[in-house]
Amino acid sequence: MAKGKLKQDGDNKMDERVLNIRRVSKKTTGGNYISFSALVAVGDGEGNVGIGIGRGLEVPPAIQKAITQAKKHMVKLPIYNDTLPHEIKMKFKSSRLLLKPAPPGTGLKVGGVVRAVLDIAGVNNASGKIMGTRNQITNAYAVIEAIKRLKPRITAEKKAEVAEVSVEPKEEAPVKEAVKEEKKAEVKAKKSEKKEVPAKSSSEPKAKAISAKATASEAKKAAPKKKSTKSAASVKNSGKPTEK
Repeated sequence: MAKGKLKQDGDNKMDERVLNIRRVSKKTTGGNYISFSALVAVGDGEGNVGIGIGRGLEVPPAIQKAITQAKKHMVKLPIYNDTLPHEIKMKFKSSRLLLKPAPPGTGLKVGGVVRAVLDIAGVNNASGKIMGTRNQITNAYAVIEAIKRLKPRITAEKKAEVAEVSVEPKEEAPVKEAVKEEKKAEVKAKKSEKKEVPAKSSSEPKAKAISAKATASEAKKAAPKKKSTKSAASVKNSGKPTEK
């Protein structure tokens, strides 16, 4: 098992650190089938970090495969004052992980592969605790999951920069402006062609109703009154009682 092995890639300026090498033996009919598994972390010291696992019949090919896999699965760690932006507590499979930011000068107060991953990512001050399992592969992937859930910390300077940035309106093409002007002219021409209908005053129906009532009252007055046609006998009989 090799730990803390540090290499530097001159082209991409990436640091490569071997976290764990395992010798795997498998029983077969003809004997033992032996292979090697390597766990490698890759980072640039500016927040970009990734881990990978490679397998091979020899150690160097296994390490190279792990490095290739780690570079394909890089994640970004939002560093704030050489430490973590905020506290995080999470569970990944059988591993439970707690990471906290620390003031300058504290260093990395965390053990195992978590220390190596944070160091290669560029974090200089942090504290944490690993609980649940001692499996280095599980703990390494737990750190990567925790890094994915970290949110960048917004400072007052960044807020001021965002407030100063103003969104400039896009300039419209001259063709679009000409089309808009033509449409406006067409709408105005259609409006002018339409005949203006005079609005009916609300007093007209009231006047008509009043005139109808007046004519009806005049007709009643002009009509002769009907005289009551009662017989003289009925008048005489009305004053005297009937004789039996």
